[in-house]
Amino acid sequence: MRYLLDTGILVRIPHRTDPLHQQVRLAISHLTTSGHTLLTTRQNMAEFWNVCTRPASARGGFGLTADAARRLRLLERFITVLAEPDSAYSRWKALVLRYGVLGRQVHDARIVAVMAAYRIKRIITLNEADFVRYAEITPYTPATVLA
Repeated sequence: MRYLLDTGILVRIPHRTDPLHQQVRLAISHLTTSGHTLLTTRQNMAEFWNVCTRPASARGGFGLTADAARRLRLLERFITVLAEPDSAYSRWKALVLRYGVLGRQVHDARIVAVMAAYRIKRIITLNEADFVRYAEITPYTPATVLA
């Protein structure tokens, strides 16, 4: 099966001091040893860069500018980064209208649109509530993967 990894998962894979690092690593290890395919979007990788390079004093920032490129390459070694197909825009527009998506949650709808274009049904996220509205997909947390 194919699982898309959300940004919160991506940033914790190489960040060993994060409190959720171990649980995320165990969930990823479980999926890969079970033969599942791990994917993400270009948008998620851009968000990963944002979090890594944002100052640690800023909300959610890691302040790891000098190390961001190495961390990005690490992820690219075992996670396929999907291109956004031409159909993603029309799928995104349909999603935001159908589900009444507003504000910053439009970014999650864009991820779901890419998932729909590639027929990906599962996302691993730390923010399950951000994705439960979408009947097209099923959100999982690292804890539910390990259960």
